[in-house]
Amino acid sequence: MESAEARRARLKALRDAAAGAEDVGTPSTAPDEPVLKFRNYAVKDQKNIKHDTVEAAQAPEFAAPVVEPSVVQEVQGEGEAIINVAPKKANWDLRRDVAKKLEKLERRTQRALVAIMQEQQKHMLEKEEGQAA
Repeated sequence: MESAEARRARLKALRDAAAGAEDVGTPSTAPDEPVLKFRNYAVKDQKNIKHDTVEAAQAPEFAAPVVEPSVVQEVQGEGEAIINVAPKKANWDLRRDVAKKLEKLERRTQRALVAIMQEQQKHMLEKEEGQAA
């Protein structure tokens, strides 16, 4: 309990000291009238408005980079190697994951087609026997 009370007293003293320093130490630095700076507006009435003009910003000038031909050839060679390593399609991993299931479905499809063909052949033979008899 004593430590909490002591802490409260210290914090209050610090707040009072900070407030007192602001009031006493700093004179009023705010100007009476705000100074207007027109950056994107051309003032038409120059006489009645007090304002500062802002100079246009100048971009720094940079020297053009000098690149040796050997470096250019190396970079182009690396780019070709990277292209060859990258997969041709974005869904190659999906195809790999589904390949086993697709093989299984393909086998079942082939079996079903064979069964349908056998049924059709069987019906054709029955019709021929019925007509021949």
